[in-house]
Amino acid sequence: MSTIITATPVTAGLGELFKRHALSNKTVVLFDEHTRKLFGEGILNTLHQEGFQVRELVVPAREASKSFNAAYRLYGKMIEGDVDRSWNILAVGGGVVGDLAGFIAASYYRGIPVIQLPTTLLAMTDSSIGGKVAINHPLGKNLIGFFHLPELVLIDPSYLKTLPRREIYAGMAEVVKYGFIADEAFLSFLDLHFTQIVALQEPFLTQAVKKSAGIKDDVVKKDYRETSGLRATLNFGHTFAHGLEKLAEYRYLRHGEAVSIGMTQALFLSHNLGFLDRASLDQALSIMSRFIYPKGLLKRRFLDLNSSELLQNMLSDKKKLDRKLRFVLLKKLGEGFLLEESVDDSKVLQAIEDAKSFFRKQTKAH
Repeated sequence: MSTIITATPVTAGLGELFKRHALSNKTVVLFDEHTRKLFGEGILNTLHQEGFQVRELVVPAREASKSFNAAYRLYGKMIEGDVDRSWNILAVGGGVVGDLAGFIAASYYRGIPVIQLPTTLLAMTDSSIGGKVAINHPLGKNLIGFFHLPELVLIDPSYLKTLPRREIYAGMAEVVKYGFIADEAFLSFLDLHFTQIVALQEPFLTQAVKKSAGIKDDVVKKDYRETSGLRATLNFGHTFAHGLEKLAEYRYLRHGEAVSIGMTQALFLSHNLGFLDRASLDQALSIMSRFIYPKGLLKRRFLDLNSSELLQNMLSDKKKLDRKLRFVLLKKLGEGFLLEESVDDSKVLQAIEDAKSFFRKQTKAH
């Protein structure tokens, strides 16, 4: 896997780049409806000008596109388009498109190359990197998938200028996560420049993207198949988040929004179990207070939820073993770890309630 981050148009010279990486110039390009409208003509024209043979696919821009039905339909279009194992797939979009393209690439003809061209902050810093690709099942998120590394990850922060503010904040959750689990100095940088980053100001934006992508890449290289527990630290906040997403029917809550709420709960759990000291917790919560949510979202999608119901939905998360939830916690800021022993439900419920209290205060403050 090679990650390329550039301030120049990332599609410039794709023909030569593909050639250097032994990739065919026969490419299936997968967009969602939004990325097709925003970037489609430019990318497709560039590919045609550089001599590519192209098949274009488009899916609805929603989480529901990460499904067997969507994959099955796309398999059919590829077969009808005479796409064989000599082709590759270029994914242009956010996490949904990247995951779906990776899943199809891993399974079509028993595996063809995938190239990720992420267009959201979350995808640039997290989901496009690392090769974990999956689709959803009605009983749980990302339950069906593969390890299938992209041959290339092409990152151009200028694509983020098209995103609404909600998507920027959602992506920022994954960026902050890297500071929490792996790099206290980076966390301090994010604390200092949070406002500039979400405003897409340079050089702060590109620095945050590069550092996040670098941390993810380093973790993946050290623990590709999540055997040592290191890669599991990337799931900080996600056990809570996946329960929230399930209750929101994977429709009404962005993944990054769920992760930001989930990380807040994980911070309280880290403190309540005696790992994270109070001063560090307060510092972390100060950063979490910077996140902005659409009006009424916190109330509908978290504060009004029954905590016991959230706990039950967390049990559908793929990171549980023998119906025991697995939590990534913090020993200190910049050091995450996978807690091997099970946590009593009462402790989990207390962390949920603590986070609710925190967000109620934030809602009143704003």
